[in-house]
Amino acid sequence: MVFDWSNYCSPTIYDELIDANCSPRPAAQRLISYMEQMSPDELNSRKQMADATIRELGVSFTVYTDEGNIDRAWPFDIIPRVIDWNQWKRTEQGLKQRLTALNMFINDLYNDQNILNDGVVPRDLIENSKNFRRECMGIKPAHGVWAHICGTDLVRDQDGEFYVLEDNLRVPSGVSYMLENRAITKRVLPEVFQKENIRPVDDYTSELLSMLNSVAPTGVSKPTIVVLTPGIYNSAYFEHAYLAQQMGVELVEGTDLFVDASDTVYMRTIAGPIRVDVIYRRIDDEFIDPEVFREDSILGVPGLMRAWKSDKVALVNAPGAGVADDKVIYAYVPAIIKYYLNEEPLINNVETYLCSDPEQREYVLANLEKLVVKPANESGGYGMLVGPHSTPEQIAEFDQLIRESPRNYIAQPTLSLSTAPTIVEENAIEGRHLDLRPFILQGKDTYVTTGGLTRVAMKKGSLVVNSSQGGGSKDTWIVDLGNA
Repeated sequence: MVFDWSNYCSPTIYDELIDANCSPRPAAQRLISYMEQMSPDELNSRKQMADATIRELGVSFTVYTDEGNIDRAWPFDIIPRVIDWNQWKRTEQGLKQRLTALNMFINDLYNDQNILNDGVVPRDLIENSKNFRRECMGIKPAHGVWAHICGTDLVRDQDGEFYVLEDNLRVPSGVSYMLENRAITKRVLPEVFQKENIRPVDDYTSELLSMLNSVAPTGVSKPTIVVLTPGIYNSAYFEHAYLAQQMGVELVEGTDLFVDASDTVYMRTIAGPIRVDVIYRRIDDEFIDPEVFREDSILGVPGLMRAWKSDKVALVNAPGAGVADDKVIYAYVPAIIKYYLNEEPLINNVETYLCSDPEQREYVLANLEKLVVKPANESGGYGMLVGPHSTPEQIAEFDQLIRESPRNYIAQPTLSLSTAPTIVEENAIEGRHLDLRPFILQGKDTYVTTGGLTRVAMKKGSLVVNSSQGGGSKDTWIVDLGNA
């Protein structure tokens, strides 16, 4: 017997598989029964099988360090996270509601600015946003959609409810790992898939391709689509190549494309130039076009903004979409939903303090040791302060940073993130904190992945789940008990 749940469960932390009475949650019942029959040697054998599969498939990610970029095998835990389908359906509706409102917000900012004129969102927050692109004013992309792909980070608190931690609207990554996690788990735990009604995730790339087709320029019925990558040294290059391969489209770098005098984009091929209609770009705004943004960029394509403004090519996500990725704007999303949709948010935000507000800033500065402080426009877990786990020197550093640039910081309470059973050293099983990143697509229609990428803080007690900070990952099962 591997598991002893009486030593595992905790009444103070919500666990994804085990309830406060140390019993399996209904959606996890069969999985737990199955794993209880597994000997330590069998468990270790399955773990080794997963590691071998990851090496065979070449699933990797890159970590940026002072010593250079390090390519690492994808860290994966074989015990899945399980969520009841009935709870997921409401979460899915909440995610669609959120992205719909955010796209209406972005479209408004670059056109009429009604929400600013009505004082719902302070104008100075937008005008001082690092990701507000004045070059995009007056543009109206197909279907009014700017953020076609969104990765929203969810966490579950002690009350068992999901909360939105942040919205990733620039170039969100991780969906390929969600798909690979499922492929690996099917190899490692094949018997369970025969008995459980686990909702599929492998329709993502066909949905992505359908969305990209739906935003093609006016009059283009069979668009040529490409994935634009910064290249092999980017931390998400594996994902860029994976998605292009799965969709059957070309993976290109900036030097593979050019824009002619008529503002049309072409791809260089040995058979001659081929017109490109839709670009799924995985390059940040400031690097995509040296004519408009950074002159020294060698990653982008000169003239790409001219082509986009002329409706000769669709860019996904659209330039300027990152204005809603600003963590300061995050605090206003409930108001944004009410303003555009006249609805209450179906998923709540985490309580957020804006350091640009004098009263809230004073509270943050007086309680840094209790709070999580984040810079407004960073990602990957960089530049954060996790107060309860910080040294006095780190707290002093953030006190100074906030006083010097209050607009650039927000703070949130330290939540009691949910846990899930995770294999740790010597094949012991302990609870580790985790989050969830579902992916939402919006073009002509809106689609949400069934579940998403579960990221796990592999260090005991840690709340930082990012892979670049040592985090791991699990497969996420949405189990339909009604059809089991």
